[in-house]
Amino acid sequence: MADKCDLCLLGLIILSSLLTGTSGVTNVFISSGENVSLSCNKALSDCKSTTWTYNRFRRPSVELITGGIKNKDTERHERLSLESDCSLNIKNITGEDYGLYSCSQYVNGRPQGPDADVYLHVLHVSVSPSSSASSSSSSSSSSSPSSSSSSQTEISPGRSVTLSCQLYSDILSCDLDSSDGLEVLWVNQADVDLKLYSRYQILSSSAPDRCIIISLTTTLLNEDDNREWRCQLTRRDQLETSVRYTVKYSDPADTASETEVCVNAGSLYRVIVIIVEIAVFAAPTVILLQIICARRAGRKDSKHPEEIEMPTILE
Repeated sequence: MADKCDLCLLGLIILSSLLTGTSGVTNVFISSGENVSLSCNKALSDCKSTTWTYNRFRRPSVELITGGIKNKDTERHERLSLESDCSLNIKNITGEDYGLYSCSQYVNGRPQGPDADVYLHVLHVSVSPSSSASSSSSSSSSSSPSSSSSSQTEISPGRSVTLSCQLYSDILSCDLDSSDGLEVLWVNQADVDLKLYSRYQILSSSAPDRCIIISLTTTLLNEDDNREWRCQLTRRDQLETSVRYTVKYSDPADTASETEVCVNAGSLYRVIVIIVEIAVFAAPTVILLQIICARRAGRKDSKHPEEIEMPTILE
């Protein structure tokens, strides 16, 4: 029952903010890997009475900041910091960071000014394990609506790759995507919807903690090298955040260089093997010759003086 009440309360807060446009809850959309700063309605000259709490469905409420001090018992405490204006900074956002963040200030148990409620929605792109592609990602630290993170994967033409763009958010808030104008789609570098191209298979789905999942599957072509695809989230036709994915093929020159090194190493190995084989087979012959020479020398030295023939003197 408590979980249902928490869900209803959370849903009502988000519903009222999205549908009526009130400032009760600030919706922040961010891409994974980026940094974000959540504002607090500061009413005091310092942050010693500031408390930041975190709420999410089916999870107990957690105090991230208590009396202006970070709670070290939280999983994300190393990524948290408090600004001089009491804003909450979160570094290297992950999908698990989505949810409702509330800032409160109290003096002698009495609230000072209104609470600041911020709902964080996280956009994340992952590569399907079936593509067997290794990837590394880099992200920007800006929290502006148009900021984006990017990833590069070393893959090769002819292989199939599946990219999954996921919006981590509360279920109730995602039910409002049609009425609030939320839209997630894949576009190319020219901002053209990839649904218009037959080579791309794009499917939509959802999950309990990811209300919008847009997957893109395609077979890579030679001309896809350095091609950029972008998953973008818009709200009321305004870009909120996006994630770039850049295809990067391995450099043929590097591959040739590696092959040449391998060939040279193999040739040197074969030469060493031949030398060793020659040494192994030649050693007995050398030893035998030494024995024969030693025996001959021994027989010559062992002859008696009278056995030595004297030279004939001519008269």
